[in-house]
Parts: sequence; C-alpha cells; structure tokens
Amino acid sequence: MRVLVTRPAGQAGEWVDGLRAAGLDAVALPLIGIEGPAHPAAVQAAWAGLAGYAMVMFVSPNAAAHFFALRPDGLAWPEQVLAASPGPGTTAALQRLGVPDGLVVQPAPDAPQFDSEALWQAIAHRPWDGARVLIVRGTSGRDWFAARLAEQGASVELLAAYQRCAPRLDAPAASVLAAALADPGQHLWFFSSSEAVGHLAALAPDTPWARASALATHPRIADRARQQGFGRVVEARPSLAAVAACIQSFA
Repeated sequence: MRVLVTRPAGQAGEWVDGLRAAGLDAVALPLIGIEGPAHPAAVQAAWAGLAGYAMVMFVSPNAAAHFFALRPDGLAWPEQVLAASPGPGTTAALQRLGVPDGLVVQPAPDAPQFDSEALWQAIAHRPWDGARVLIVRGTSGRDWFAARLAEQGASVELLAAYQRCAPRLDAPAASVLAAALADPGQHLWFFSSSEAVGHLAALAPDTPWARASALATHPRIADRARQQGFGRVVEARPSLAAVAACIQSFA
C-alpha cells in the first residue's frame, strides 16, 4: 500500500523520508500550497516590536518559518518573550530557528491531541490580564485560542505571516494523483489538515471516495474525510512513530 503524504511541500519530504525509513512505501502529494505573506512589512514591523509581547504563538511550522524568514539581520529572539507551539513539529521548527528551549511553551508530551486546546491547557494558569500576545498564522484560521486569551484579559493581535492556497500539481504529482484515483485500494491518504481534504475534492470533483482510505492526525480532520465519503478513516497522533505504527497496523 502506498501512503500519500498531503502536507505542504516544505514538510512533506521529511515525512516521506521518515515513513520510508520505517519500511513503508510513501510519496509526497502536497495538497496545500504555501506562499509568503501578502504584506511583508507587517511581519517586519512585528519583529521591530517583538520585545513588547509577553508571548508569540505560532500555529504551525509554516508560521514559524515565514515569520523568521523576515527577521532583521542580527536580531535575536528577546529573552523575556515566550514562543508558544501547539505541537512537536512547530516546536522543532522554533528550536531550529534559534528560540531558546526555555522560552518555548507547548502541550504536555502525553496530551491526547496536539492543538490549540492542548496548548491552552499548558498555559492557562499564567497571568494573562493586560499581557500582549501575538498569534502568527496564515491569512485565516481558528480564533479559539485568541478568544481564550481575550477572556483572561490579554490583548491579542493576529499576524498573517504566510498564505495558504490551492495546490499547483506538477506532472509527477498529477501522475501520483491519477494512480491513486485509478486504484484506491492500494493507496492510503495521509491528511494533517481538513483543508487538504477539501482541495483533493476540488481536484477530483466526481470521484466516489467509498473505496478510498484515509489516516488523519486529528478528530476534526477525520470528520472531514468521513464527510467527503472516504470508506475507511483511521486516526493517529501526529508523530512519526504513531503514524508509522498506525499505517503498519492498517496494512
């Protein structure tokens, strides 16, 4: 069975390599396009005022990568500013980008899910009244985390550091998609975003998905795949070990 990794191109390769190292047949088929911010000056202005925030929350590795891509030369992460991450992938990205480990806050390692809700459980006890918080994300996203901070008296600002868009499939990717549609029983769609499910539906609008199978890394994503009509949907925690074990059990 071939595993189709639908993450954006910037993260898909790492997952493909990891799954192949685990003995699985995996290939990248990015179903979310990522572009730079529409307003780079806003990101640069955020860097200039970074020391004025109590915490900066990054919704994903893409948010971290695009925010740091516009960091002014020679400017280090302020030593008093927390960097919040919803899960291991974003945490690893922040560490690679130079944020000190002691300033990164994230969900507990044994959290049932790695998402905004789990992150909130880890930081809700902190004093947020009057604190300034910046949330770095794409052009849109859930406002749940921002709402919880605002309820505690924080001043929350949203910053679009990148743009998510529909994928532009090159010839190899189009060939992978065609093979998966022709033989759904020999392919497993690996989704880490509900948006990817929607983009797939747009790319193949008349496809009956009842014979197709999907692996999702969050209940919301699994629900979206079921709504699309996937005949079999399984869930796994968003770690390489958990995903690989789930795929091996599935196969």
